[in-house]
Amino acid sequence: MKWIDIPPVWLIAFLAIAWLQAQALPLGLSLGEVLPDLVGGLLVGAGLLLMALAVYEMRRQRTTVIPHLEADRLVTTGIFSRTRNPIYAGDVLILLGFILTWDAILSLPLVPILLWTLERRFVIPEEDRLRRKFRADFARYAQKTRRWV
Repeated sequence: MKWIDIPPVWLIAFLAIAWLQAQALPLGLSLGEVLPDLVGGLLVGAGLLLMALAVYEMRRQRTTVIPHLEADRLVTTGIFSRTRNPIYAGDVLILLGFILTWDAILSLPLVPILLWTLERRFVIPEEDRLRRKFRADFARYAQKTRRWV
């Protein structure tokens, strides 16, 4: 069952809830036709870009992108020099973007809930493993690079 406990599954579940809310209880609180779609599209695009940059850098460094597996290297270059969790930040941006695009205003609380879920289920355990394996290197990295943004 551990194979299903990965961030994309959580993101898809949260997206499904937001979409269902938009379909079942549309409030019509949109900011117009164009603005939510534009902002939502930009957020989704930014999230995908963050993810792509992170996967590229992790592949370049020859380490795993799967959160429950042991990392072979501590990646601190590329997008990881700006944030320790670009893939998870991308997940949050994608959720927010789709919520805006779908006019799922009641689903906005899902954004901090997803952030909390990702942090508790993935970020903290992942950073604990990195801290144990890379000790001083991770301590220096965590001190100079923010967890999120």
